[in-house]
Amino acid sequence: MIKLKSTIKEQFKTFCKQNNPPNMEIAIEYFAIFGGLDLKIDITKPLDDLILKHILKDYKYLRNSISIITTGDPKYNAILTGLALGDRRTNSAFKRANVSFNFGIDVVDTLCETKIIKLEKSMQTLTNLKEHYVVSEKLLFASPFLQFWFGSISPIFQGIKAGDYDEFFKKFADNKVKYIDFVFEQLSHEFIKDMFDNEDKIERLGRYWDDDQSLQLIGKTKSGKTIIGSTKYTNSKVKKSELTKLTNIAKILEIEDPILVLFSKKGFSNELKALKNNNLRLYTAKSLLSLV
Repeated sequence: MIKLKSTIKEQFKTFCKQNNPPNMEIAIEYFAIFGGLDLKIDITKPLDDLILKHILKDYKYLRNSISIITTGDPKYNAILTGLALGDRRTNSAFKRANVSFNFGIDVVDTLCETKIIKLEKSMQTLTNLKEHYVVSEKLLFASPFLQFWFGSISPIFQGIKAGDYDEFFKKFADNKVKYIDFVFEQLSHEFIKDMFDNEDKIERLGRYWDDDQSLQLIGKTKSGKTIIGSTKYTNSKVKKSELTKLTNIAKILEIEDPILVLFSKKGFSNELKALKNNNLRLYTAKSLLSLV
């Protein structure tokens, strides 16, 4: 029931094929919770109702399924919960779980082997900075559902197990946007890979972070061009200030003449759209339809 080996793109295609969402916004928002579960849902129902029916009331079955792939060790669950609640950095997850770095790394190695998570490194070598300092690696869950489970179900499992869902829905209302934002970011990566496939194939793609700066998307094409981008899943149109922020980060990281890509849920201001050209590419949630 829980898919570990398929990619996020494959999971999204399967989800859309199974559930036939009416638009990409619904697809992204429901996929952020149910992505990676081999499950057909009634996508015309509110998200909270579907979570209640398919996850909260089916808690014991899902918990047993997840225990099989996580060994059931409480410390493993603590690390995964720390990962889902934090900034995805290994050090942060280990601190939240109250385990040593060496023990945490051993657990991460085991969980990477089972494909439930994978390590992600900051793409420092895609910048032109002459010196790099060591930054903590980050971790990615194999599916949106697993991130949702360890971020919103596992931390309060006792109440859920007892059939008390009030605490869950209160906290989920505050955290739902976080899950959707990150899934939008992940799908944007897949979209960009496809867009450049026949133009100038992307050979490396990921994220950049250090103690001061971060990029949600950074890549290098076969011809040596650098791509950087940002994603914003909000109901407001993205303004020129987001482009200014991105170009300032490029200067700090000494990235010359990058191709800039901006993703928005609802679109862009007229001022920003007027600047669109081959080196500034603007995409919305609707653009992701090409993934399916």
